[in-house]
Amino acid sequence: MLISQLESILFVASKPLALKKLAKVLNVSGEDVATALADLRAKHNTPESGITIIENNDEYQMVANPDNQTVAENFIKAEVSGELTRPQLETLTVISYCGPITKPELEQIRGVNCALILRNLMMRGLVKEQDSSTNLLPTYEVTMDYLRHLGLNALTDLPDYATLHNHEFVATALEVKTEN
Repeated sequence: MLISQLESILFVASKPLALKKLAKVLNVSGEDVATALADLRAKHNTPESGITIIENNDEYQMVANPDNQTVAENFIKAEVSGELTRPQLETLTVISYCGPITKPELEQIRGVNCALILRNLMMRGLVKEQDSSTNLLPTYEVTMDYLRHLGLNALTDLPDYATLHNHEFVATALEVKTEN
């Protein structure tokens, strides 16, 4: 069960995670996590596996097998070169006017899961994830590339930014979530 949970966390995290953090999240000892990681690496770090688990200074991350680099790069190019979809544009708009914003806050406003959309927007360089010193969860905000693409000097240059940044609908939607 620990191996399965650890595998799921590494898969959804898509960033390096410290052994100590994994132990804390899973509520087990660092030794148990290290053993489970060794088992996962034995399972995945083979030529037949499409993924591998890499380690650097007690941080671990699940990544694509380096032998599949060309096909993975071709897929990413195809993903990020097309036009933005309506859900991506909606998500980008919410982040623009409400950011920095956590994923649960974003999903509360939009009413749908935004994990894949956020991933795609980050791959395109339009959104970045920031670890928050005050929040347990990371926050999302637009990047300088996004501002440059729109020809803006600052987010406050967006149409009706002052009105929409603190719009009562957003405040109400976020209050409803915290009350539940």
